[in-house]
Amino acid sequence: MSEIINYILQFLLGENVSQEIISQIGYTADRAEFHKYKLVIVPSTFFDVNIYGTTDSLPSLPLKIWEEAPILFGLPETELIGNTQILYADLIASTYFLISRYEEMVQCDKRDSHGRFPGKISLPYRSGLIDSPLVDEYGKLLRSQLQNIGIEIPDMPKKIRKIYLTHDVDQLSHYRNFRGFLGGLLRGIKRPKEGNKAIKSYFGGLKNDPWFTSPWLFRLDNSVRQGIGSDRCEPIVFVKVGGGSHKEDKPFITHHIQDFQSLVMLCKKKNITFGLHSSYEAGIKPNLIADEKKHLEKLSKKTITYNRHHYLDSREPEDMQALIDAGITDDFTMGYADVAGFRLGTCRPVKWINPKTKELTTLTLHPLTIMDSSLSDKRYMYMNAHEAYEYCIRLINMVESWNGELVLLWHNTSVEDNPQLYHRKLYQDIINYLKTK
Repeated sequence: MSEIINYILQFLLGENVSQEIISQIGYTADRAEFHKYKLVIVPSTFFDVNIYGTTDSLPSLPLKIWEEAPILFGLPETELIGNTQILYADLIASTYFLISRYEEMVQCDKRDSHGRFPGKISLPYRSGLIDSPLVDEYGKLLRSQLQNIGIEIPDMPKKIRKIYLTHDVDQLSHYRNFRGFLGGLLRGIKRPKEGNKAIKSYFGGLKNDPWFTSPWLFRLDNSVRQGIGSDRCEPIVFVKVGGGSHKEDKPFITHHIQDFQSLVMLCKKKNITFGLHSSYEAGIKPNLIADEKKHLEKLSKKTITYNRHHYLDSREPEDMQALIDAGITDDFTMGYADVAGFRLGTCRPVKWINPKTKELTTLTLHPLTIMDSSLSDKRYMYMNAHEAYEYCIRLINMVESWNGELVLLWHNTSVEDNPQLYHRKLYQDIINYLKTK
């Protein structure tokens, strides 16, 4: 645990804070040890052998408030003993609980129809904190405590450190295969415009398909990159190349056809990063991820180190080991499908801690801030266009105030030029707002 405790302290204070400062912080309940440190965080019972991993370890609501921030464990109290500042708010356990997805491991019986832990039963949502990066608040409070006892430590700048504009290609086109074309023709009996679209797409080429929106998306993405700098903005396309018998993986993208190669060439031309969109089947059988990654590398002729699960279907926290084994270094799955916000309690990239083994790993998790369908789907937040825009701006401003990363997910299928759908205009409005950052 010493490695994890040190990592959490470093994460809370910021990567530029020295180990010399971190060594002045103790995590102990032994009063005989207090004098060795400038500041001590007193552990709660969370990590006790008979408590950890049981439902008794889950925080109870309502949460206690310390310095205007809710704490999951410990007491909202401080005291000065000799020259040592004592914090009874257990910021280590509270942070660990959130960034490791601990509650999802303990409550393994709580899953939706896709095997996912629902955001609306998560502690951050039930406590009204899903739109607040609570862990980042803990970092500010800890820095403030150190500053109060004379330790110089800088505050985090109020600036979005990086923007990831990401797109999951579940289906490359609508009417380019025969089944899609036939369906469009049949629906065209009642809706002639759709029939005409199907004919134009099937016979006229990929550029005429309403779901081939990548050129439009990439143009907007690159306008942000040009505006704020390529070091602060990275567009990513996650491509699905696997899948089994489940309907969620269908229709399959036929990767050998010219259409897929057109996407590959477009990504290379526009300097768009490729990532693996591991299949729904791989969410059930994580050992398939390695083969899917190799397949995408062969098709794209690129080394693949980024991943996002189809349907955000990362089922169990311990399944992430399969990503590491496959050579994935960065995962972009960590958002809830049913509610946009801060699944990991932070808007900054964080190393995955395996809550089963209590081990710190090399896998970096990039919290997903907003997914398009989370906002509009009737099963999820079901917002209208105005509500969705206001909520997105609130989350973006929150990320900026905590020097976090902004990760957006807009599907190519959600931005077709259709006046009945609002995601095309919403994405354009968000892009225009981001250019000011």
